[in-house]
Amino acid sequence: MATRIRLQRHGRKSYAFYSIVIADSRAPRDGKFIEKIGTFNPNTNPATVDLNFDAALAWVLKGAQPSDTVRNILSREGVYMKKHLLGGVAKGAFGEAEADAKFEAWKNNKQSGLATLKAKEEEAKKAEAKARLDAEKKINEAKSKALAEKKAAEEAAKVAAEAPAEEAAPTEEAPAEEAAAE
Repeated sequence: MATRIRLQRHGRKSYAFYSIVIADSRAPRDGKFIEKIGTFNPNTNPATVDLNFDAALAWVLKGAQPSDTVRNILSREGVYMKKHLLGGVAKGAFGEAEADAKFEAWKNNKQSGLATLKAKEEEAKKAEAKARLDAEKKINEAKSKALAEKKAAEEAAKVAAEAPAEEAAPTEEAPAEEAAAE
């Protein structure tokens, strides 16, 4: 029986969620399977993978053939790196302790690379938010300056409208006072 490591689709329409399963190659995609070794959720950013590493490694060593997508997932999780190192141990190139040390170094290097990528993304988000805030402050300052100028112009117009009325009123009163005085 030829075994495959492949994805089994679950979830609603346009929101897929996958189980990583070991199945007979002749079985339908969502049909009977031998063992479930993990899950894959492509809806999150980055995609979430929950994998039973030991079971996946055991099936790969037994000769189960993964689908293209599952091969990429297993490679990212380090199953193929571990298989490669175990092959070196079987050939006598180095000991198992050295293989474990190499695998841990690879895993730590990968995790530190992911951490730096996440830090860069967070920094970029903060810089973008700061740039948006600065742009908004400039726009608000321009709006407040224009509003202040408009209010000043209205006040000047109001003062100018009152000034001729005040100047005209004393001239009218002055002749009336002069007439009353005569």
